Amino acid sequence: MTSTEWQKSSFSGNVENCVEIRTADSSVELRESDEGHLTLRTTPATLASLLHGVKAGEFDHHA
Repeated sequence: MTSTEWQKSSFSGNVENCVEIRTADSSVELRESDEGHLTLRTTPATLASLLHGVKAGEFDHHA
């Protein structure tokens, strides 16, 4: 499997507990840095749809 290095948001600063992302083959992987053994794998299209929904406020009623 070809993977890139884990990256975290620049908004995280020097904080250790943050969401990290990388590409792996044709997938995108996400993990929380303090739970590195748990990885969520999805497609780029599915992640794009999720981010679009978050930005549009589709999930605000869950807060």
